[in-house]
Amino acid sequence: MANVLAGGEALMGGFPLEQWFFEMPVCTRWWMTAALSASVLVQCHILSPFQLFYSFRTVFYRSQYWRLATTFFYFGPLSLDLLYHIFFLQRYSRLLEESSGRSPAHFSWLLAFASTLLLCMAPIFSMAFLGSALSSTLIYIWSRKNPDTLLSFLGLLTFRAPYLPWVLLGFSLLMHGTVPKDEMCGIVVGHIWYFFNDVYPPLHNGHSPLDPPAWWIHLFDRRPAPVEE
Repeated sequence: MANVLAGGEALMGGFPLEQWFFEMPVCTRWWMTAALSASVLVQCHILSPFQLFYSFRTVFYRSQYWRLATTFFYFGPLSLDLLYHIFFLQRYSRLLEESSGRSPAHFSWLLAFASTLLLCMAPIFSMAFLGSALSSTLIYIWSRKNPDTLLSFLGLLTFRAPYLPWVLLGFSLLMHGTVPKDEMCGIVVGHIWYFFNDVYPPLHNGHSPLDPPAWWIHLFDRRPAPVEE
């Protein structure tokens, strides 16, 4: 019986999709899960996009505070466009989170900072859903941190990583025929983060104004106290 159980556990542990899912860092895993769940619930008519979008008046005058989070989860109905967004979300979110040492504190602070700026910008540009904007922020930051990485787009165009946000911007413009405001705002927020974390510190004796505060690090990275014998 023990051998049978061990074999069953090995089989379950070797399931490629499950292994890929649990190998993702925690913040990326939960964000991707929330994004897919939101689209499935909308597709099944359990939720409506009108319950998920961000509106300053709806949030702060009608106290529907969940919209501060759900606006980052919904990327549209189940479609090829959704798969396109999910691919870029999990890929570059994962790469950035892993490069931060798989630290939930540092990467979640980046998400909190970027989300707050995007929420402030949304009413100005009439943006209801901010998932694509936040994804563009992460893509921009990753691309600037990896300037020598060569990428290929659709197997037709080869370029260095810093051009990736602009290639995707051009692709969105070609597909939809309008300038994607959400991606533009994401690039702006990404540049602010990149400047104050990678450009500003070497010029000011290593001072990084956007590092997470100590209480935030303690909240996410605290370790259980050792058990006394």
